[in-house]
Amino acid sequence: MSPRHNRPKGGDHPADRSGGGPDRYGLERTEEYLGEDWTVRHVSGASAAGKRYRCPGCDQEIPPATPHVVAWPQYGGVDDRRHWHKACWNAKDRRTTRVQRSRNAPRH
Repeated sequence: MSPRHNRPKGGDHPADRSGGGPDRYGLERTEEYLGEDWTVRHVSGASAAGKRYRCPGCDQEIPPATPHVVAWPQYGGVDDRRHWHKACWNAKDRRTTRVQRSRNAPRH
């Protein structure tokens, strides 16, 4: 039996790829939100790090290994990235202004 070879098709060598390209993080696109262009990237559950994030749309936690969306202003920096549930990002334009709840309010 011959050994198994897991090489990418097309002659690309893994060492030639940059570490943060579309193969690792998924494709990016630009959407308009709050009057400015935002870069949006879908993150699969497998590539989601073991971290928990807080969705700005619903103020609920995004558990590790959950598919979600990362969005940031096109001319923003790393600190401007926000992790959203996919449904919350899709509904962002239909939401009213966010009401801050008190510390003792139930989290539904």
